[in-house]
Amino acid sequence: MIITSPAFEQNGMIPIKYTCDGENINPPLKFIGVPEAAQSLVLIVDDPDAPSGSWVHWVVMDIDPKINSIHEGVAPASAKEGANSSGNFGYDGPCPPAGTHRYFFRLYALDKKIESAAISNKEEVMQMMSGRIIAQAELMGQYSRK
Repeated sequence: MIITSPAFEQNGMIPIKYTCDGENINPPLKFIGVPEAAQSLVLIVDDPDAPSGSWVHWVVMDIDPKINSIHEGVAPASAKEGANSSGNFGYDGPCPPAGTHRYFFRLYALDKKIESAAISNKEEVMQMMSGRIIAQAELMGQYSRK
């Protein structure tokens, strides 16, 4: 399974449009090779370089495995968005306080859906995914503020 973006390359710089300095909207993403057995996809975007530890920018769960892309500025209609580290539900773009940070877009294919109204943040999603991941992919982009 592969995750890519037409907006930036693996290890490349994330365009300002997708950050707190721009429009703060999610970049477009494409998924290739999702396993036939997948019942659900989960996307987690985080920054491990944040001063306070890993900063979660986006949690999207129960993505239909037949979906092969996420359009710019919107989450898939069938999906549920979880809380990010800012306490909001939805995408919160890169906004590093200093230096260049890495942003990991991790896509997980699961053998079941996460159908619980109580699941709302990265930690809870990771617990629910335990033993359910059949494939995963990663795209890393970087950003530094001017």
